[in-house]
Amino acid sequence: MNSIAKIAEWTDICAVDDVPLRGARRVRLAGMEVGVFRNASGRVFAIDNQCPHKQGPLSEGIVHDTSVTCPLHSLVIDLETGKARGEDEGCVKTFEVALQSGRVLIKMEA
Repeated sequence: MNSIAKIAEWTDICAVDDVPLRGARRVRLAGMEVGVFRNASGRVFAIDNQCPHKQGPLSEGIVHDTSVTCPLHSLVIDLETGKARGEDEGCVKTFEVALQSGRVLIKMEA
């Protein structure tokens, strides 16, 4: 029974190939917009799509290594932690991601 509840927390959002290398796509989940990012090595990350500074659409930013640079004012967000890098401050929510049979799944809070 616990495994059924655990599976229910994961949401299948797209095929891995739907997220371009060094790019992103955005999805609406549970009333919020989530940015799904894929870096050059193929790792996939999911974070709240709004920059903590000026609410810029992070999915439209530049993906580099494990970071994304906001397109509005160059704030760099770490895709693993959601925290701003360097001297900047701010944080966005991160989501656990799993890849299964070529699909991207995001773990949503119950």
